[in-house]
Amino acid sequence: MNLHLFILGAAVFMSSARAAMGTDTAFFEGKIRPVLVKHCYECHSAESGKTKGGLSLDSKQGLLTGGDSGPAVVPGEPTKSLLLAAMRHEDPDLAMPPKGPALATAVTIDFETWIREGAVDPRISSAPIQERPPVDVAAGKKFWSYQKPQKHPNPEVQNKGWARRDLDHHILAKLEREGLSPSPDAAPGVLLRRLYLDLTGLPPTPEESQTFVKAWTALETREGLLASTVDGLLKSPRFAERWARHWLDVARFAESNGRESNLVFPHAWRYRDYVVDAIQSDKPYDRFIVEQIAGDLLPAKNESERAEHLIATGFLAMGAKGLNEMNKAQFAADLADEQLDTVTRAIIASSIACARCHDHKSEPFSMEDYYALAGIFQSTQTHYGTWIDSENNNGSSLIRLPKLPAQLIPNKPLNPSKVRQLRADRNKLDAEQTAQEAYIKKAQKEGRDISHEGFRLLSNAIRILWTRGGIDGQLMTVDDEGNALPLCMGVEDAAHIQEAQLLNRGEIAQPVKAVPRGFPAVFDLSVSAPGPVQSGRLELAKWLTHPEHPLTARVIANRVWRHLFGVGLVRTADNFGYSGERPSHPELLDTLAQQMIQQDWSLKALVREIVLSRSYRQASDYRKDGFEKDPDNRLLWRAHKRRLDAEVIRDSMLAISGELDVSRRPGSLVTEFTGQSVSLMGFNTALPADLDGSLRRSIYLPVVRDHLPDVLELFDFAEPTLVTGNRDVTNVPLQALYLLNGPWVQQRAAALAKRALRGKNNPEAYLKRAFELCFNRAPDQAEKELANAFFQAARGISASEHKSDEYRLFTLFCQSLLASAEFRYVD
Repeated sequence: MNLHLFILGAAVFMSSARAAMGTDTAFFEGKIRPVLVKHCYECHSAESGKTKGGLSLDSKQGLLTGGDSGPAVVPGEPTKSLLLAAMRHEDPDLAMPPKGPALATAVTIDFETWIREGAVDPRISSAPIQERPPVDVAAGKKFWSYQKPQKHPNPEVQNKGWARRDLDHHILAKLEREGLSPSPDAAPGVLLRRLYLDLTGLPPTPEESQTFVKAWTALETREGLLASTVDGLLKSPRFAERWARHWLDVARFAESNGRESNLVFPHAWRYRDYVVDAIQSDKPYDRFIVEQIAGDLLPAKNESERAEHLIATGFLAMGAKGLNEMNKAQFAADLADEQLDTVTRAIIASSIACARCHDHKSEPFSMEDYYALAGIFQSTQTHYGTWIDSENNNGSSLIRLPKLPAQLIPNKPLNPSKVRQLRADRNKLDAEQTAQEAYIKKAQKEGRDISHEGFRLLSNAIRILWTRGGIDGQLMTVDDEGNALPLCMGVEDAAHIQEAQLLNRGEIAQPVKAVPRGFPAVFDLSVSAPGPVQSGRLELAKWLTHPEHPLTARVIANRVWRHLFGVGLVRTADNFGYSGERPSHPELLDTLAQQMIQQDWSLKALVREIVLSRSYRQASDYRKDGFEKDPDNRLLWRAHKRRLDAEVIRDSMLAISGELDVSRRPGSLVTEFTGQSVSLMGFNTALPADLDGSLRRSIYLPVVRDHLPDVLELFDFAEPTLVTGNRDVTNVPLQALYLLNGPWVQQRAAALAKRALRGKNNPEAYLKRAFELCFNRAPDQAEKELANAFFQAARGISASEHKSDEYRLFTLFCQSLLASAEFRYVD
């Protein structure tokens, strides 16, 4: 049972009068202040001149600030309020009063109710809120990332014939200033494998590699061959699937809530598919952003476009939420904070959310800036589709999509009679709840003590709440006739448009003033402020995608560069502020940002520009002169060797084994789960033991927070709760154990062995085929000798065990290829 819900029920039903009055000033004056005066002021007040333990209880501010042990009262959180624990003598070191027994149960229930309902306290603080020094916005405007990108001519270089694109001039000029030169071009087979893995996340086939190398060798001018190859990859659906995953990292995409209430999001897959389709169609990046933030507020030319816009807003609904939070105001504030933080980190790489409790410590963002944005999200209703139960105190509906031809609706229909029965049951529960509330109010009016009925009333309240939640969960997915509805996660404007209250120290119970919705002062952009009718999300989206916004184009250009070179021009991809790293090539970053805007914010055009450069095609070989002057390769004197992402490792295994299913998975495995609690699924086996059983691409695997498929978990998949521009890259024993002992890897090795053996009648031929499939090259002489030595030794062991089996031995050899560093790294 949810402890918070138990406390709520106990407070509501075991003390009816207290529950009814817990939010009133009269309740504080009648039940709370007298206890504080009688039992606490002697040691904790200005009048007594004593504040033992640094604690003052004669003011609202003193209660909330607390003493040496922390806040005495946390509004809405009785279990986190030390004052209540002290009154109950739960900790001998904190017991209040320190002498004598604990206070009466009725008194502590009063305090519990008061705290849970927000700790209303009309007392004037004896420690008034101090004036804050103004944030230095003028200095902030001089910082590089808060100034709009400038036009920079190509710098002069000594080696006139090396550059192929504008960006090459910037790379070469900086190398020459440091007395370095670029590395030679990578071998054509190496370059092709790099291109395929970077753009599609899949290796080229041996036939594709051989054709490219042959053509490259025969040509004197190879730019046309390279361009046509790149254009073909950009048009491929495989490019969209690979690059959609990059954005899903940033969007913290997941199909469950995570945290302490890990409930599933069975309709999150629609947002995943939206991102894939947007990348495939090369939707302009500025439009891509506008749709995700304010798609519900955009005009649509037809129902299909309307559905697309609604699904896009799932970006704001994906975050992890404190679903067991009791205080509704706190839950709303935390939800808006998570959305604000995601939008600003993902799109402009700024930590504005750090100004929730105080002016930003390092950036030019004030609390006013934060609450100006928070008001936009607090004026937004979020639909994520979980219902009230033992793990969830904050249910939500879903958005109903327009019905379209051939539309996938994976949720199950209900029999019309079942729908009618559910509605009748819900009405009956509502009637029970109304009757119980009337009974309590009547007892209160008559002055009767019904605390002895507390257990019965509490049990009944919990039964009504949870049963009704389950009914709501079933009914939200069907229409009046029981037909399954097309649904999605997303947002829409709230019924009440509001300005956020600036909160002292970010505390819900300490509002200071209302802050008009708007945008941070450090940015000078002529964009209309949010009006009184809508939330302001559309204005926010237009502000973010304004052509003169100093950050948006820079941030996405840097993200693209990071995925193609392994490290960004700004290494802190999600932080372009004072505490982030400075760009290695600021003029180049400006140039790429401006090119993207001029090319209609085309992601594909930017990718094409970079991969056709001479800088991209450099070899990755070690050079002593470069390493001594620039060991981190920030000047880009060679290509970075990079370990493949988890998805690319897995998808490449499927591709070379010949098993890859390139079709899109209809919906998601999560849609097929029974119930909504991931935690409870572990007990009733509704959660499959293997979330990696599919042969489709990894982007279609379920992303259940805290329950990722093994290969994703082990090889540094993005944490799906956070905006992730840079994944970690680790090298740990569990990875090796997975590659050696994992059944999934062993199955791929067996399929690879079968494929390599097919049509080959001698060891040299199938050995060569296995190398070509795995590495896009033939084995060298040393590798042939090592392979033959392995087979001879293995045959000897097998013969002694009477288990000689050439296919089994070759399967083991193929597994060693899949586990090799060369397979897991792109050169």
